[in-house]
Amino acid sequence: MAMKVVLAILLCFVACESLVNARESERRQYRFSTEAQLCKLDRIRVRPPSRRIESEGGITELWDEADEEFQCAGVGAIRNLIRPNSLSLPKFHNAPMLVYIEQGEGFLGMNYPGCAETYESQSPQSSRRSTRRMGRRIGAGRSGEDQHQKIRRIRRGDIIVIPAGTVQWCYNDGPQDLIAVAFLDLNNDDNQLDLRIRGSFLAGGVPSEARREIRGSKSDDLVNIFNGFDQELLAEAYNIPTELARRMQEERSSGLIVKCDEEMSFLTPELEEEELSESPFSRRGEENGIEETICTARVVHNMNTQREADLFSREAGRVNILNQLKLPILRFLGMSAEKGHLFSNAQHNLHWSMTDHRLVYVIDGEAEIQISDDYGNQVFNERVSRGNMFVIPQFYPALARAGQEGFEWVTFKTSNQPMKSPVVGYTSFFRALPLQLLEQAFQITTAEAQQLKQTRRQHTFLFPPSSSSTFRSRRPA
Repeated sequence: MAMKVVLAILLCFVACESLVNARESERRQYRFSTEAQLCKLDRIRVRPPSRRIESEGGITELWDEADEEFQCAGVGAIRNLIRPNSLSLPKFHNAPMLVYIEQGEGFLGMNYPGCAETYESQSPQSSRRSTRRMGRRIGAGRSGEDQHQKIRRIRRGDIIVIPAGTVQWCYNDGPQDLIAVAFLDLNNDDNQLDLRIRGSFLAGGVPSEARREIRGSKSDDLVNIFNGFDQELLAEAYNIPTELARRMQEERSSGLIVKCDEEMSFLTPELEEEELSESPFSRRGEENGIEETICTARVVHNMNTQREADLFSREAGRVNILNQLKLPILRFLGMSAEKGHLFSNAQHNLHWSMTDHRLVYVIDGEAEIQISDDYGNQVFNERVSRGNMFVIPQFYPALARAGQEGFEWVTFKTSNQPMKSPVVGYTSFFRALPLQLLEQAFQITTAEAQQLKQTRRQHTFLFPPSSSSTFRSRRPA
């Protein structure tokens, strides 16, 4: 009898798992069929931001995720400029995102649901011993306790991983503007809604009069989520006065990025304490993810470190790759990135991506980029420069040649372990093909086939400039 009960339970588990897998397969099949319809691109374009939102403390720019390239890749992008002593108000988004710090420095707060407030200040005396001061301290002279989750220091070159639905805010304590470019994987499994950027603000917002004046038609997503609740019910839920609930719902004219009345400082360990508390794993660079939980996961990685470059050429440049092996949290998000720097007139090898769509953002310099679709039609042939953004779909071959001042870029990818297939160089597929096959395929001589196999055999992805390299200084028609 007991055996029958156990078998019945096991069969129930198997049936439930089969049902879940069937539904997931059906959902994936629908999403992939939708992508197939969207990814029929006759031409790829450099896309400028479609919306610009002026706030008291900075500027927010959004790219239109309805553009056909963004729809094909299922991605979105946001760029924030935060002025000195200004705060980007708390918010969360409907999809996981990678944020690149293009300029400046500051503090980033990320609040994970269910995680404890591990940083605490119990008195002004203990606070002074364990706080790195940034100008005047808000509330100086007032005694009070504070607890909060870990706040991270960010600087130029950092990439920050932010899971979907995670509350985030950013404060610029530096002397120059802080510029952050965010990439959202809207087609990620963590987003069960449509392929739109949905930002849910927890404070502030843009007044309705100002929303009507914002360039771009979609302006219904610029208010905070507390506006959707009755004021008295909200006050009762928080057990606070009605006036305070009204202030929570208030749409301020300062917008989404506010100027702070005083310089802010946060509870962070002193440098000496931080070094003493470092784990032996982090000192030796041997993290494998086992020692991490979501509350303590490492989410920031700097891409400007030359000694950590994965591809390096003294004549051509370098590329830093960020995947799940370097930042274990990426394995749960299905995303990755790379940052590259080409020297003057150097080339990035012709290749295609086997695993992901790519969203490319130009940080500095300029380059001539050519992209072909998977049927051999040229869909992109332009000169790109600082601030430009464009999409390279999966399996679309691409080639880049830097301008006279070099070329610096960051690429966001929709895979946590991306793979490329190079066309030239000692890891290309040409070197793996039989000589006679090349002769028959291209109707060439044995010497010519040998030349194809052996060309650039000392290079991989980065090619130094050749004597015939000439960069076109105008944008092709």
